[in-house]
Amino acid sequence: MSITKMSGTVLITGASTGIGATYADRYARRGNNLILVARNVAKLDALAERLRAATGVKVDVLQADLTDKADLAKVEARLRDDDSIIALVNNAGAATGVSILNGDPDAFDRLIQLNVVAPTRLAAVAAPGLAARGGAIINIASVLALAPEMFSGVYSGTKAFILNFSQSLANELEPKGVRVQAVLPGATRTEIWETAGTSADDLPAEMVMGVDELVDAALLGFDRGETVTIPPLEEIDEFDALTATRLGLATKLSRNRAASRYRVEETA
Repeated sequence: MSITKMSGTVLITGASTGIGATYADRYARRGNNLILVARNVAKLDALAERLRAATGVKVDVLQADLTDKADLAKVEARLRDDDSIIALVNNAGAATGVSILNGDPDAFDRLIQLNVVAPTRLAAVAAPGLAARGGAIINIASVLALAPEMFSGVYSGTKAFILNFSQSLANELEPKGVRVQAVLPGATRTEIWETAGTSADDLPAEMVMGVDELVDAALLGFDRGETVTIPPLEEIDEFDALTATRLGLATKLSRNRAASRYRVEETA
């Protein structure tokens, strides 16, 4: 099922800039109506006006701060009540490079609300309707889900949740006609660097992907049926091998005895 070629409405969070705005552009050019969600209504309005003029699709703007319960409830209501929606792109998120020793617990809490709680709730609200009519959930994670030692544990932990969540959702929802995809960008040139207090320019140029290339690769991965899409990874066999090893462990992780190395009477 190629959602990019289906008629219907796509709801995109974090749509005012970067990855979200680029998804909006690509779906509009494929003829999908849009619901754009973000905090900055001025940027949303400007993007909506441009996309309407360029493509003729219907574009609704829904201003919301997804860390605010009332605002999040507005987006949930739209997902629950609008049966034209055929895809949810859970893109809204923030980053931090702050370590646990130097961080503000309240700031970490806000990050988790945005990166974990909001996409979980939105997926949970959207899933029944999408299962009834067919559709998709696309969750934007990060390659740091696979490399937690490389960055802040709070941020990488939120993205590991999104990867795990997406893989489980795919197992549950795909038999019911809902495609699920987790997209794992590497370093991508977007405004998230500024909000995290760092700069993409601090990295070697060959490590930073442009947002257009990232989204185009992600959509191609979706159309090819991938559950996990990692645009910068050249050798996908390496991830496939990791997945096979992980799945192979599944039957060995719950037993009625501790492993022999933990049995005092057998190691003494």
